[in-house]
Parts: sequence; C-alpha cells; structure tokens
Amino acid sequence: MTPDPSPGSGGPRVRTIGVTLVCLVAGLLFGTSASLARETGGASDPQDLAGLITQRDGDVRELGDLADQLRDDVEQLREDRSGSGTARTARDAELLAPGVGTAAVTGPAVQVTLDDAGYSSDTLPDGYSVDDVVVHQQDLQGVVNALWAGGAEAVMVQDQRIVSTSSVQCVGNTLYLQGRVYSPPYTVTAVGDPESLHAALEADPVVSTYRQWADTIGLGYAVADVEDAEMPAFTGAVRPQYATVLTDP
Repeated sequence: MTPDPSPGSGGPRVRTIGVTLVCLVAGLLFGTSASLARETGGASDPQDLAGLITQRDGDVRELGDLADQLRDDVEQLREDRSGSGTARTARDAELLAPGVGTAAVTGPAVQVTLDDAGYSSDTLPDGYSVDDVVVHQQDLQGVVNALWAGGAEAVMVQDQRIVSTSSVQCVGNTLYLQGRVYSPPYTVTAVGDPESLHAALEADPVVSTYRQWADTIGLGYAVADVEDAEMPAFTGAVRPQYATVLTDP
C-alpha cells in the first residue's frame, strides 16, 4: 500500500503553486504575443476605405501577374496535348473568345474622354455644388452602354477590357474597376463601326444629359476616332461569383 503524504510534505500546496506559476507564465506569453501583433501587424491594416482600396489595388496587381503566368502554363499544356477532341474544343474556344473578351481585338474605334470641370470648393460658380462638376458613375456607365448599343465589338475603360461581369463603380471622385483605382480623366474606347458608334452616342439620353452639363459647367467631353485600336484580352474571371434568383411576388 502506498503511504499517504505526511502533513508536512506540502504535496497539494506544491501542486497548487505549480499550477499558479503555469497560469502566470501563459498569461505573460499571451500578453506579449498580443503586444507584438499590435506593433507588427496592426500598423499595416487599412484604417479607412481609401486604405482598403489601395491595399486591394496592390493585391489585384499581384494576382494579375500570377494569372498571366498560369495562363501561359495552360497554353503550354494545351500545345503539348494532342487529340482531335482537344483540338476541336480549342477551336470552339477561339471562336467564342472575342465575344466574351478573352481574346485581343484590333480595329477602328471611337474613344470618349470624360473629365471633371476642374473647380475647387473656392471657385465653384454660384448655385452649383461639388457633385455638379465631377464625372459620376452613371456618366461612365451611360457612355459604355451607348457604345454597346451602337454595335461595339469590344469596349475598354482606361486600360482594362470590359466584359459581361465587369462593374464600373465610382468611390468618391475615383473610379474603382475590377480591383484597380483610377482618377480622371476617364477614357472609354470601343472597337466597331465608327459611324454607328457616333450615332449611338448622339442618341443616348444619358450621354445627351452629360453633354448638356458639359456645355453649361465645363465638364470634359471629347470624342475622337482611332484608326487602329489594340485591345488586350480580359485577364480576370468571366464566371459570375454571385447570382440572385428573382421571383414574381
């Protein structure tokens, strides 16, 4: 039989002290880790919307470079594979690519440039606000929609190809497009029949309203023909990430 510890041995007391010391050390370690996290990681976290957008802009650039490399790898694998089925699928994909934006396009184009009026809060004309003298999201969307309606084969905003999943959004006085941030002036380029594209711009009511404001307050609006425009292929994902099912009430 194992003898009981003598009252003077201090067995339970020693164990209690040991547990207490472990808890104290663990608490010290947790506190030190939290302090280091605040010193090293917290400073780099975005503190506002502008910082978040700037961080996302850098992330998108890095992911774009990675996507280019993966695309090259896929192309190399496609070339290495043989077989009539694969070849037929590749031909079908090449035929569809221009329409969905995944192939480069060249041809005559029309380019529209929109710009803020250039006033500051101190030089605004009487009766007008800051919102009246800047390019808005609906202005850019109106131009893009008008060019599509005019039979554009491909459209590019700034240096990015526009596809069915693209979203032209403005955050403050900047354009946020597919993870990238742009400041005015904004350019919209469309490859297609120049005569039809010009006619569509003239007929579109949203563009017409913008032109009236441009004449009144000095917003920038310029249309020019481009003899031979080159548009790169869209490099992002063309599959929608979100969908909403609409049902009748």
